[in-house]
Amino acid sequence: MPLVELNDFSFKYYGAESLALKKIDLIIEEGEYVIITGPSGCGKTTLCRTINALVPQFHRGYISGNVIIDGKNTREHTVAELSSIAGLVFQEPENQLVTLNVEKEIAFGPENLGVEPTEIRRRVEELIELLDLEHLREKHPHEMSGGEQQRVALAATLALKPKILVADEPTSNLDPRSAEVILDIISSLNKRDMTVILVEHRLDLVSKDASRIVLMDKGSIVADGPPREILAQDLCQEIGIGVPKATLVYKRLKEHGIDLESIPLTGDELAGLVKEASS
Repeated sequence: MPLVELNDFSFKYYGAESLALKKIDLIIEEGEYVIITGPSGCGKTTLCRTINALVPQFHRGYISGNVIIDGKNTREHTVAELSSIAGLVFQEPENQLVTLNVEKEIAFGPENLGVEPTEIRRRVEELIELLDLEHLREKHPHEMSGGEQQRVALAATLALKPKILVADEPTSNLDPRSAEVILDIISSLNKRDMTVILVEHRLDLVSKDASRIVLMDKGSIVADGPPREILAQDLCQEIGIGVPKATLVYKRLKEHGIDLESIPLTGDELAGLVKEASS
């Protein structure tokens, strides 16, 4: 049974003129690392919100089709019931930080689910170590930098022990170094068998780690497949996706009759392929 399954799913927010999602069919298996990308307003955030039942349980509107998360239909289960299956990290971390310090923030979710105090303490300590938050333990979330807030929001989400981590553009307000730190943590979580669904536009940083890219435009999925295959398509540039520079160079070389053995996603991969081709 797939972990995530959207069957002919459409959604329109009340008051909106057009559908946010149009006849979406999507299956995500356990352990995958899926990047969802596309131009602004294409439905990426709405798709994320279907996975933890914010759509349709919190955001109301016209709905058709079904979303099944780990065997549970989101029409029939609350956000709280799905919180231990799908954890959502928002684009603006301060919007989901609610307590007075980092330690309390991480403990907040498990406490509300009635987890035993000893288990909560174990989770808090484990996540403080994993996400390098020891120096922030007693700090108020709103006294921290954007990158620090994002790590705390990630820790608070992981404290619920979800099967799926859904992150909606977690690096959009971060400098390149902070973005790399967050994306490296997310990649390491996937390597530990966590299913990751990431909305991201910095494809040069994340595409090398992902198993799939789902490309969206105007509320629909227009392409879905391995990153190298998807990013080499002209469609990406046509709809305004930030294709990694290494992939663009590969495409230009191919136009001039130089066909490298595989499609690079990073500068290092491109350099290695060029070296092989010229030797």
